[in-house]
Amino acid sequence: MIKPIGSDELMPLFVYDTDEHDALSKEAEGLPSVTISSAAAGNAVMMGGGYFTPLTGYMTVADAMSVAETMQTTSGQFFPVPVLNLVESADGIEVGAKIALRDPNVDGNPVIAVQTVESIETVTDAQMATMTDKVYRTDDMEHPGVNAFNTVGRTAISGPIQVLNFSYFSTEFPDTFRTAVEIRNEISEHGWKKVVAFQTRNPMHLAHEELCHMAMDRLNCDGLVIHMLLGKLKPGDIPAPVRDAAIRKMVEVYFPANSAMVTGYGFDMLYAGPREAVLHAYFRQNMGATHFIIGRDHAGVGDYYGAFDAQTIFDDIPAGAMDIEMFMADHTAWSKKLNKVVMMREVDDHQKDDFVLLSGTKVREMLANGEAPPKEFSRPEVAKILIDYYQSL
Repeated sequence: MIKPIGSDELMPLFVYDTDEHDALSKEAEGLPSVTISSAAAGNAVMMGGGYFTPLTGYMTVADAMSVAETMQTTSGQFFPVPVLNLVESADGIEVGAKIALRDPNVDGNPVIAVQTVESIETVTDAQMATMTDKVYRTDDMEHPGVNAFNTVGRTAISGPIQVLNFSYFSTEFPDTFRTAVEIRNEISEHGWKKVVAFQTRNPMHLAHEELCHMAMDRLNCDGLVIHMLLGKLKPGDIPAPVRDAAIRKMVEVYFPANSAMVTGYGFDMLYAGPREAVLHAYFRQNMGATHFIIGRDHAGVGDYYGAFDAQTIFDDIPAGAMDIEMFMADHTAWSKKLNKVVMMREVDDHQKDDFVLLSGTKVREMLANGEAPPKEFSRPEVAKILIDYYQSL
């Protein structure tokens, strides 16, 4: 199986030993504590599950700045985005001490992790501006990722963590949430050698489904891992439980048995376009995928990124940083001429009117009115689930 990045073995930071877990949980209740941001909690979940191997905790400002500018820490370890624990205040917290990190997304703010504090630093306006520019390519506070990053505080607490739980993801999505450890184990149990991963934060329409089939066929893959984001999204995006149900129905009806795994991960969407595409590829290698589909406007939002910036950025990553291979895809749509879904760049004789193309706004309007999109756009079984959701609003 493909090796994790920067390590021979996956390095999950979750405390799996029962006795050690119990002891640390009891110790945490007596430690100074801070309620962290939703983004930091998501990072803890990802580190806990091994997705961010070989990171051992939250970065220093120097490492975060280096990662923003070069996609490498100061020691040369490849990582595509800063992983910071930014808080409003570190009053009562001392360097060298342990602190309890409390989860902002669960009632009662239980302890999600214990951190050993290696440094407490104030991030300057200039440093925040540099990281924002390098990662998001914009400083527009209307950008949901920029806004989230710049509104959680300027005090960075760095140091290694030990993770005690996986927040609400393991309880609200018990059939879908999987750690990188678990996905690697499932891939191994299937006996899959060549595995392609598909990222989604939306329900999958027919074009997405067919793109997965294309990738599996062209790469001669043994299996597909549909890996959906389960964390926070921008207003208007479809909630994770609805996406989950729609995707499961699609796989059940339209994929051969045991050819596709439906899984999810606990992380808030960054909407960072190219940089987030690299992060997506990074943790897909760590979960055991050998290939990863990068589509048009991958992880983008609005008009902040070019249609294929998330593909060309892979020309700029440090040599040898990742072993996972990219399946670079164009926009896919139903061809009226060929009566099937095609990649638009592969049909030179087509004009725009030769494709079935619907805007997101139009699709949402149809669903809200109880009207299924055409079968060339969406499977009827999927459309029904989405119609039920929109009509319940």
